Amino acid sequence: MDMPVTTPASDTAADPLEESFDLLARQEKTESDVAALRGDVEEVKARVDRIGRAATRPALSGASASPEVKGFVEGYLRRGSTAEVKSLSTGVPADGGYAVPREIDAAIARELTAISPIRGIAQVVQTGSSGYRKLVSTGDTASGWVSETAARPETDTPQFAEIAPPTGELYANPAASQAMLDDAAFDVEAWLASEIGQEFARAEGAAFVNGTGTDQPQGFLAGPSATAGDGARAFGTLQYIGSGDAAGLGSEPELTLIVLVHTLKAGYRQGASFVMNSATLAEVRKLKTADGAFLWQPGMVEGQPDRLLGYPVVEAEDMPDIGAGACPIAFGNFRAGYLIAERSATQILRDPFTNKPFVHFYATRRVGGQVLDSNAIKLLKIEA
Repeated sequence: MDMPVTTPASDTAADPLEESFDLLARQEKTESDVAALRGDVEEVKARVDRIGRAATRPALSGASASPEVKGFVEGYLRRGSTAEVKSLSTGVPADGGYAVPREIDAAIARELTAISPIRGIAQVVQTGSSGYRKLVSTGDTASGWVSETAARPETDTPQFAEIAPPTGELYANPAASQAMLDDAAFDVEAWLASEIGQEFARAEGAAFVNGTGTDQPQGFLAGPSATAGDGARAFGTLQYIGSGDAAGLGSEPELTLIVLVHTLKAGYRQGASFVMNSATLAEVRKLKTADGAFLWQPGMVEGQPDRLLGYPVVEAEDMPDIGAGACPIAFGNFRAGYLIAERSATQILRDPFTNKPFVHFYATRRVGGQVLDSNAIKLLKIEA
């Protein structure tokens, strides 16, 4: 009879020493993988840091610009070469200058909007020529009630007036040394847009408020004004109310401001704002109601305008100070009340000869402006 064969236990059980070696090997492999993963993470972090540092560096002109901008900046602005500009479809010489590429012109426009207070609240139109005309209705179309089968008599037709904003040529003449232009790190494009934008905004701000209308826009304070209400004044004449004091805002200026607000028709008050300079605003900020609350309220969120009687306050330093016969405060819907017409293409003439070793960039633009709707703007005049 055959006996069953038994296998020793040591042949089937795992060797403890072998298990310990296997565990040690797996631990070493895990540590190696973790170390490799850490290395990959550190490399990614280093790349992200390099990208972040590169993003904070000022961009070089033409580095990622369109061929039009690159040719204009690197060729014409830096070196004065007209060959590259002439080869561009938009770089057509006119009146001794070249049209600024659209990207740079847009940057100048953004600078103008950010700095010029009236441009930011007025109606702006782009024109293809220096002459711009607009028809404005000065009266409503008549209407009437009739029965279903009755005849419809003819109604009166509305009256129209033509608006042709006085236009002038606005210019700026910033200068840079040739050494600055030769420096590749010097951002010519941003510098030029900032210099031209700031100078244009300064000149515009004065013209849109007090411009004479001769070779420049006509400011809204330069036109005629009267105390007559809407419908009783001549077209183009602004209405003003008196302060009740020959030299100041009067004994009850808060009531005068309330009257000024409600002199403007309700349809215009949505979107209306106060316009005054900082000296006048300093006086207005002191005004309180009968219960001691200030009429002026600061903007509650960063970037939001301060408010007076619930309406935004725009600081325009070209507005007159409080004084006899002056109109230091305007209130109205300027988007409906004042029109700015401009030919968008800015012309640049590079002049390296007049003031050596500086290179001047003579920039010009045609800009016009005029009161569009005289019912949309009201004035506070200092008078008894």
